[in-house]
Amino acid sequence: MNQTPHARYHLAAADGQRTSRRWLVLVLLCLAQFMVILDVTVVNVALPVIADRLDLDRTALTWVITAYTLCFGGLMLLGGRMADALGRRRVFLAGLAVFTLASLVSGLAGDAAMLVAARAAQGIGAAMLSPAALSIVTTTFHGPDRNPALGVWAAIGGAGAAIGVLLGGVFTAGPGWEWVFFINVPVGILVAVTLPMVVPSGRSTRHATQIDVPGAVTAALAVGSLIYGLVRAGDTGWGDTVTLLALAAGVVLLVVFVLIERVTMVPLVRLAVLARRPVAAGNLVMLTASGLLLAHFFLGSQYLQHVLGLSALSTGLLFLPAALVIGLGTHLGVRIVGRFGGRPAAAAGFLLAAIGALLLAQLPADGNALVHFLPGFAISGLGLGATFVTATITVMAHVDPHDAGMVSALINTGHELGATLGIAFVSTIAAASLDTMPMGPASVTGFGAAFTAAAVTAVIMATAAGWLIPAGRPPATDGPVFAH
Repeated sequence: MNQTPHARYHLAAADGQRTSRRWLVLVLLCLAQFMVILDVTVVNVALPVIADRLDLDRTALTWVITAYTLCFGGLMLLGGRMADALGRRRVFLAGLAVFTLASLVSGLAGDAAMLVAARAAQGIGAAMLSPAALSIVTTTFHGPDRNPALGVWAAIGGAGAAIGVLLGGVFTAGPGWEWVFFINVPVGILVAVTLPMVVPSGRSTRHATQIDVPGAVTAALAVGSLIYGLVRAGDTGWGDTVTLLALAAGVVLLVVFVLIERVTMVPLVRLAVLARRPVAAGNLVMLTASGLLLAHFFLGSQYLQHVLGLSALSTGLLFLPAALVIGLGTHLGVRIVGRFGGRPAAAAGFLLAAIGALLLAQLPADGNALVHFLPGFAISGLGLGATFVTATITVMAHVDPHDAGMVSALINTGHELGATLGIAFVSTIAAASLDTMPMGPASVTGFGAAFTAAAVTAVIMATAAGWLIPAGRPPATDGPVFAH
């Protein structure tokens, strides 16, 4: 049937409106995810000032960070399955409301107990909104638009850590530490008001109201125990009794979780999905890339502030180019994955990360930040940006709509576990430098050893990518936009 020019004009206009709406959805979801990622690193820069103003001891200071990561990482799988069962938009908005309100309370906190409780609530909100947001992205974009959309999402995950360091320094030196939390409030309100206008409501038609409560509780305890053990390992070393008990408990609980999932009628995580090669490979790439990137930020921040004596603001400004380079890496990663597949993108990305880490392993005690630090960090950031987007595309390109929330939660959990593992790993290796105060010329040996270990890890992953990641380009989907 032939269409009149008038009809074709209206169809083209409607298609343009749908395309514009999809990209507006992506912007709003990325704003929310940016807040979540930001709060992993932005608080670190403000911690010394927070400790002074609220009179926090070392234990309380540690829990300001740990309370967020424990709840965020531990409840992610539950948040993802809730998104599939109860509706992605509904769970996203509920999580956004919790996160925004908790951010306000964090900024108003007058003592340690109030701040730690509010940070835990932030983590709960983040565990709901983050997997729901990624599942909305995955079910909204199809065909040639999906990989660029996932590339933007991956860039937020990588660059958010760098910008978090910058904003932490800016707010701490400017209006006050409270604004590292207050900044989330207007952004949260904007997203909450605008998103319902462009994302339809609805829920998955599969097991619409059933949630595996025993599996959810076990998964939360397992991931929480692992994160706590890893955080503690970074502070006390791997031989600490409590650290070993926490890690052992996490492993045992993971085994129990698998047993529960094998027998339950509506599992929190379908083991058949977890065993798929793209899902397993993408999650391993994400875990390693996140660990390497956060290890670079941790070691870099310590070196710049404690060895070279830079201020928090100067350190943050120095990380800004790194955020731009990570964004460039994700853009190049999208192009490589779309043309050649995930294998070469991951291999090249990890090789660049290894080269950058080897350059950083040569950091001198009396170095210049622009000459000795920034080039190596930029090379690593370029490569890791490509690996982030490779991991995300590899996993999400092979997922069914009714499992999008669950798989989104898996890859977000891998991001959090990787970040915690990376910091714990390098802080133990760099202990000879980190424990030396004031730092002297000999103290940089710990940094060199830690960056060398990061380079070795990157080389191993570059080699493994050749058989871990499925060959060829990921499939493109051209199906309808699924209900959220």
